[in-house]
Amino acid sequence: MTPTPKRGSRRGASPQKRAADRRKRRRVAEVVLDRLGERYEHPAWAGPRVDTVSELVLTILSQNTADTNSFRAFTALRERYASWDEVLAAPTDELEDVIRPGGLAPTKSRRIQHVLAEVYEATAGTWDLSFLGTMPLDESREWLVSLPGIGRKTASIILLFGFGRPAMPVDTHVHRVTTRLGMLPPRTPLVRAHDLLEEVLEPDEMYPFHVETIRHGRDTCRAPRPICGLCPLTDVCAYYVLAAKGKAPMAPIPRDVADPDAPPRYHDQLIHGWMPPERRNDPPQ
Repeated sequence: MTPTPKRGSRRGASPQKRAADRRKRRRVAEVVLDRLGERYEHPAWAGPRVDTVSELVLTILSQNTADTNSFRAFTALRERYASWDEVLAAPTDELEDVIRPGGLAPTKSRRIQHVLAEVYEATAGTWDLSFLGTMPLDESREWLVSLPGIGRKTASIILLFGFGRPAMPVDTHVHRVTTRLGMLPPRTPLVRAHDLLEEVLEPDEMYPFHVETIRHGRDTCRAPRPICGLCPLTDVCAYYVLAAKGKAPMAPIPRDVADPDAPPRYHDQLIHGWMPPERRNDPPQ
């Protein structure tokens, strides 16, 4: 006999409710792409910024640290070792010292060598990961997340920045901005957040949406208090409804607010695909 559900027990959302939620997220996504695109000059993927193995190592180095620190560690690694074979063969404690500026060096040194060992075996020592650009997207993602210490966000970064594939990386900035906008329910797990955002973005929208929401999270929609007075999205923002009523904190506009028309900072160029100024006219490598 089928038990009668208790009154007030929670059930999954109906198909109609899920469809309505998707339409709402899509409407907000369109506003974000339009207004933040205007603010941040409609960034577009223009080819890989570095080779795929470098992208993979750089992304590991960027975990839980500032971009300037990860760039410093990555630069030190490439200056110390002439090839990935040398990085793989290096004593782990030596590699740890080399990448120490990036933070969490004991963990990251082991993780980098474990990942490089998997890549070496998968590519028969060629270090050629171009197959990730031709395999079905789900298979490429699954291969990446099978690597030690590589999760959905890192896999999405490799696929999006290295190959221009439609994978939406969700880091802490993207998660914070989209949660405040009401595109994600509160406390949405990161893996689920990737799915919810990918299902309302077109393939060619994922790169600009990612770059724009990260930059907005750094410049304006900061933790723990956003600078709502500088935000062009307040009329579609669930958080601002609360903040305007004094039910959520927001920061005043700082006196030394950055010029929104200033050139991007170098670490933005590195992490988000902009070339250094001297390479702006060079073809993508």
